[in-house]
Amino acid sequence: MAKKKNELWEWVKALVIAILLAAVIRYFLFAPIVVDGLSMMPTLHDQDRMIVNKFGYKIGKPERFDIIVFHAPENKDYIKRVIGLPGDHIEYKDDILYVNGKAYEEPYLDEYKSQVIDGPLTEPFTLEEKIGSETVPEGHLFVMGDNRRYSKDSRHIGSVPMEKVLGNTGIIYWPIEDIRLVK
Repeated sequence: MAKKKNELWEWVKALVIAILLAAVIRYFLFAPIVVDGLSMMPTLHDQDRMIVNKFGYKIGKPERFDIIVFHAPENKDYIKRVIGLPGDHIEYKDDILYVNGKAYEEPYLDEYKSQVIDGPLTEPFTLEEKIGSETVPEGHLFVMGDNRRYSKDSRHIGSVPMEKVLGNTGIIYWPIEDIRLVK
């Protein structure tokens, strides 16, 4: 009888440890997320399932063109691409991104740019027009969706405070035929 109680106790301890370990990994390190909508097309598709890296992103600094997940004002989590870092001056002219006066290539937009026949993919704007500041504020990011005409992003909701960022993502794990690293 004592042997059975001891064995049961060992199973309970193992189960509790497994649950705690899973909770720590999900809350502090990695979490699954489902893409909801078309704002990141063609890079990400509606209902793609991805892994959010929470740990490394909180320690390191965000980089331009990272794909991040953040808490948006509507109590939803958004997936967008980092365009502007703190202190950056952002401007779009003739469908070209300018950061601090330097033109940047955005190869992830090439597919959509080639399909547009009625004007630019990204309407011209300056940062001041969109957020009322000449530069991205300290502790904030300027983000945009890859599907520029159909994305609710920093052009509409303003710059994103770093404390709202959950992490970055770059791994699609479902559907199986779409498993890949994204850039």
